[in-house]
Amino acid sequence: MIEKIIDISGQQVKFRSSATIPRLYRIKFKRDIFKDLTKLEKAYSKKEKEGDEDLEIDDLEIFENVAYIMAYHADPTIPKTIDEWLDQFEMFSIYQVLPEILELWGSNMLTDIEAKKGLAEVSGK
Repeated sequence: MIEKIIDISGQQVKFRSSATIPRLYRIKFKRDIFKDLTKLEKAYSKKEKEGDEDLEIDDLEIFENVAYIMAYHADPTIPKTIDEWLDQFEMFSIYQVLPEILELWGSNMLTDIEAKKGLAEVSGK
């Protein structure tokens, strides 16, 4: 489990990434977070390379869903809906927060891979 505090509109918001996130995401949104994050990362990379293209509305929704689940995982007292949660912030740039969310997810995935490699080495597989 990895946690990170990200500044959103002057508020310090805690996010958590762990092996629980795919399950929470699937239960809440009936979607596969791995597919959604792959799509989001591709869209963000394309925007970074080309510089002038905004993310599609679907990609923005994926970002909101992922950010909400990671924030909820870190603090279950946040509002129960994404709309209520987002409503507590002033306008903010997704392009400032998205790289932080992607980094948090990537760090958690690396930690999981390292742990699995370590278990395989210990068990001799």
